[in-house]
Amino acid sequence: MTERLDHHGDAEVRGATHLVDLAVNVRVGTPPAWLATVIRDTTGQLAAYPDPSVARAAVAHRHGVPEDMVLPTSGGAEAFTLIARAIAARRPLIVHPQFTEPEAAQRRAGRVPDRHVLQAKSGFTLDPAAVDPRADLVLVGNPTNPTGVLHPRATLEALRAPGRVLVVDEAFADAIRGERESLISPDLAGVLVLRSLTKTWGVAGLRAGYVVGDPDLVAALAEQQSPWSVSTPAAAVMAATATPEALAEVARVAETIARDRGRLVQALESIGLRPVPGEAPFVLVEVGPGIHAELREQGYAVRRGDTFPGLDGGWVRIAVRDAATSDALVRALAEVRLRGGLRR
Repeated sequence: MTERLDHHGDAEVRGATHLVDLAVNVRVGTPPAWLATVIRDTTGQLAAYPDPSVARAAVAHRHGVPEDMVLPTSGGAEAFTLIARAIAARRPLIVHPQFTEPEAAQRRAGRVPDRHVLQAKSGFTLDPAAVDPRADLVLVGNPTNPTGVLHPRATLEALRAPGRVLVVDEAFADAIRGERESLISPDLAGVLVLRSLTKTWGVAGLRAGYVVGDPDLVAALAEQQSPWSVSTPAAAVMAATATPEALAEVARVAETIARDRGRLVQALESIGLRPVPGEAPFVLVEVGPGIHAELREQGYAVRRGDTFPGLDGGWVRIAVRDAATSDALVRALAEVRLRGGLRR
């Protein structure tokens, strides 16, 4: 079970330089030039131990919350480990299909979480009334990876309950126009919201993310965090990407993603497929068994679906890229499906 949960998009392309990478959701191959300069400028500070206080202050200002509601982390994924260590839930529950690291972290901590599995026939939408009321820790993504579904803020607010900790993974929220439906606000009692900077800014290798939430819960996570977990370059990236200029750039990127996503969805629909309605910088679509492997033979790496609880091998997740790349992928997909139909 853990091996499947630990399968991520980078495994689809590791060591395979000949493949067009549509499996990893990092938007660009390198950070923008101005951000690369920020990173390079930290080399003169690397002899000193890192201090994330500037990053914490910048993130707090960016979201309009007190600094004690913010914890910089070594990427968004570290936060799931801290949550598993700090919150001794009796009935943890994961809303699936979603990013598998929250469940993997719970299992590493010795807990087997319950699963609330959303269904394709309902568009993977979430009914909060259907979630087990006994769950004292609920983890959900928004927008959800891999479905791309953007749950309404009101739906997530309905999951808040006395004695329950709600964790919302907003790793892709900055790719949504206006960051609509984000739960971040000064009122996050019993709530933790996770953010990642690696996707939009092309810094997956730097591990930059943060948590915004209930001050008491944030403090509990901080107690479990290794000393100097957040590197000096990562802290500099957090501060630099929280400025008004950076946020304006993110807004422009979100518009581009929305346009390119629409193009990919239309192309998939033109060959008879029905992508899951969503707004993330990736698209989930059921293509049929064996297609994932056949696309690799055609030079395209897409994310296999069968390692996500609730999906099987007929599903793939496709990263949103430029129109030319998406069109080429869909042409290859159409040819693969046609050959499969002829063989049958």
